[in-house]
Amino acid sequence: MENFVETGLSEEILAGIQELGFEKPTPIQAKTIPHILSSDQDVIALAQTGTGKTAAFGLPLIELVSVEEKHTQAIILCPTRELCLQIASDLADYSKHVKGLKIQAVYGGS
Repeated sequence: MENFVETGLSEEILAGIQELGFEKPTPIQAKTIPHILSSDQDVIALAQTGTGKTAAFGLPLIELVSVEEKHTQAIILCPTRELCLQIASDLADYSKHVKGLKIQAVYGGS
């Protein structure tokens, strides 16, 4: 896969990731994004830190959320507060141009 356009993501998401400087999907992104967008099967994927797993799962998640439906549609469980905040920030950056989408980090201990 040569670029993110081939993944099937919307123009709004493509604009967000282009602003972040993403040009070509990493191997895990190239494999998971089209699968998640086209299937209702679960996906388990393993890759090293720094390979783009947040985008691999987060980009199609953003794509599949319906902003017209005003209820919680997705929850991401994280083992640490820091990872929770990082993922929420990344998803907010990816979805910058998706009107009506709300992302909220919720964690304990504060």
